[in-house]
Amino acid sequence: MFDIIVVGGGPAGVVAALRASELGAKVALVERARLGGTCTNDGCVPTRVLARAARLAREAEHFEDYGLMGERPKVDFARLLQRTQQIVYRIHEKKQLISHLEQASVSVYANLGAVQFADAHTLTAGDGTRLEAEKFILCAGGRPRRLSFPGSEHALTHSDVWSLPRLPKSVIVVGGAATGCQLASIFAAFGAQVKLLEVAPRLLAMEDDLVSRVVGEAFRGRGMQVLTGVSSVDRLESNENQLSLWYTHQDQAQQIEAEIVIMATGWPGNADGLNLTAAGVQSERGYVVVDDYLRTSVEHIFAAGDITGRMMLVQSAGYEARIAAENAVLGVGMPYSHKIVPHGGFTDPEYGSVGLTEERARSLESDCLVAVVPYADLDRAVVDDHPQGFCKLIVSRETHRITGAHVVGEQALEVIQLVAASMAGDMWVEQLAELELAYPTYTAIIGLAARRMVRELGVMPLTPQWRALGKPHAAEWERSNI
Repeated sequence: MFDIIVVGGGPAGVVAALRASELGAKVALVERARLGGTCTNDGCVPTRVLARAARLAREAEHFEDYGLMGERPKVDFARLLQRTQQIVYRIHEKKQLISHLEQASVSVYANLGAVQFADAHTLTAGDGTRLEAEKFILCAGGRPRRLSFPGSEHALTHSDVWSLPRLPKSVIVVGGAATGCQLASIFAAFGAQVKLLEVAPRLLAMEDDLVSRVVGEAFRGRGMQVLTGVSSVDRLESNENQLSLWYTHQDQAQQIEAEIVIMATGWPGNADGLNLTAAGVQSERGYVVVDDYLRTSVEHIFAAGDITGRMMLVQSAGYEARIAAENAVLGVGMPYSHKIVPHGGFTDPEYGSVGLTEERARSLESDCLVAVVPYADLDRAVVDDHPQGFCKLIVSRETHRITGAHVVGEQALEVIQLVAASMAGDMWVEQLAELELAYPTYTAIIGLAARRMVRELGVMPLTPQWRALGKPHAAEWERSNI
């Protein structure tokens, strides 16, 4: 009998097991396959490897501008996928999850096959293993959603990309959220003809409107066919090496063709595979229902990570797992709150966000301040010839605190981390404006936006020398055209 059994060996499960053991509990971790979770095995990590290769391919288009002469490189897709798996293996080797867990006195049961509840205190596994515990933390993650329509069995998900026999010449991606946009961007950089379909009125519908607009414009400018407001995907037919997809747009039936079709249409939780009814745990649409303390409908069973359907990000999974473990071991007392969660996508151009969108911020404070600085105003972007993008800061006029930030452009995900740190530190925007950021860097655009904001607020006194320069030349952050 264990004090706690953690179900799932991804980021949430590993953190939950380590924290519970650290607090003195006798802990077991069970995983149906190998440890690491979706992000390491076939999500964030391999996608980032492909995105890196796609960026190198894009940069190769400009080699001659820098005096680098010669034939442009060609994509060896099989070798690239081999490299991708090598990186995944290296990540596993670096983390040494099983030995790390065992050194922390966690009993690890991996590659068990299906794991299900037999009753509220007992788990059974596909290999016959039977385990009991006083409490449980469910961290079983999620999986790609497959739409159901005639011929949908011919479509792939992102997980199938890593086993493609060759680079396709044409790709249809259904779904314009983070995963779909990343895959569309990658295949386009490799030279494929890409068609991207999205049911919402815009790509990246959960992001700030300006993020959606600029990323969408960049995609179209690079030859992608982007179609939003798709009413339905109706059927898919296979004809030798070509697929035909029928969909409805503005009440009109449409047809497009490509070698492969990738579904990037959501991420349901794995709650339905755990036989939760045997334990009395409530679930909805594949996700485990939890309260503010990450406790399920059964008092001794907690959940964290993607299976809750909340913030489906690695960093959020780890945070939730720590809270769930502490509440399970020490007693319920710590609520979770996802207030400051930087996130984004490895598209080309990248995007990164934290906090509120402008629309949401204005709904809470109609006269909040917004500063937008184009990447073209940033010296580093000029040096690297990456002028496309912007940085938007959203600040409360009343408190002078940053309530949201959105960046599109080179290294956007790295840039947004500075804003997240300043928000976590409860900094005023004028304090952010006074930071002496290294030059020339992409992160310096945060300083430009912050200084523009404090000038708007009237809290940064200007010397007579600055005023004498005149508004057009007072500072590069005065310019705001994108």
